Amino acid sequence: DDRFSSLIFASTQSKKLLTTMFSRVAAQSVRRIVGSRLSAGRETTAVVTRSTAAGAFAPFSTASEMVPGVGFGKTSTGIVGLPADPDACSKIVTKYQALLDRMAASDLPETSQYRVDVEKIANYRIQVATEHADDPDMVEELCQCGQVEELVQQADDEMIVLDMYLKERLWEEIDYDVDVEIEYNPDPSKDSDGLDDDDDEPAK
Repeated sequence: DDRFSSLIFASTQSKKLLTTMFSRVAAQSVRRIVGSRLSAGRETTAVVTRSTAAGAFAPFSTASEMVPGVGFGKTSTGIVGLPADPDACSKIVTKYQALLDRMAASDLPETSQYRVDVEKIANYRIQVATEHADDPDMVEELCQCGQVEELVQQADDEMIVLDMYLKERLWEEIDYDVDVEIEYNPDPSKDSDGLDDDDDEPAK
């Protein structure tokens, strides 16, 4: 009986020891898991905080993010004497509208081909620059006539031409009754006589 009691006592102590060991291991595991999750949470919060702070002080743009050298982040046009201008889109609207107003206030006939052409170009560029005021790259893509800074410069140049055109009343010098033959979309592979360049043989 004593021996049996000793076995029961030893078995009970072993169970208590194992239970204590498992409890410690489980507790350590739980602490590690909780600690890693708290650490990850703090890192995520820090990242979100940094991103929010960066976004709060980022320059205004409807684009996803300002990219150096592109759009509003452009620092140079690559053209000597023509600096990058973040306000180019708004200037396009202002300057081309000035061309329209100048022609409207003059005695330049509405049927004058020069006025018709300038009005079409001005109205189109005003529309594009207004609809894409925050996307200069799109303005350039749709206008297909250089950078937005060049479009502004073209408006200034056109105003000089328009003033000269009005001063000299050049529309009165144009004879619209003259029948001029125009060749549209000439084939660059043909010479002036319409012959293939490959057929030309050097003189012997």
